[in-house]
Amino acid sequence: MADERNHRSRVLVVEDDPANRQLAVRILEREGYQVELADGGPRALEIAGAMPVDLVLMDLSMPGMDGLETTRRLRQLAGHATTPVIALTAHAMTEDTQNAIAAGCDDVMVKPYRPAELIATVARVLGTPDLRSPE
Repeated sequence: MADERNHRSRVLVVEDDPANRQLAVRILEREGYQVELADGGPRALEIAGAMPVDLVLMDLSMPGMDGLETTRRLRQLAGHATTPVIALTAHAMTEDTQNAIAAGCDDVMVKPYRPAELIATVARVLGTPDLRSPE
């Protein structure tokens, strides 16, 4: 169970795959994060433009507007120039990581990820303690 001090940070999960969205929701909500969902770039920008978001988990491979373009546009929205973005990708090549960082992502995680890895990365990027016991 999540410690009440742990978070209450709002995380925007941008993912076109419904199963991956739901996995992220289960992991994050179990740890006490508030989660907003977007199934693509346009919806992500709409949500981020309408409310404060503490962190974005950004799938890089989405149809239409990909995660790189979505991140670039997110950085142009008022209040989101420095919102932390963690890129999620199934591609583990150095070039993919470099492209994500160049687009404005703060970190990159390779899918599939372990729940503990996701929580530890989110906590580190947000600068909040990961209060879970090691698995």
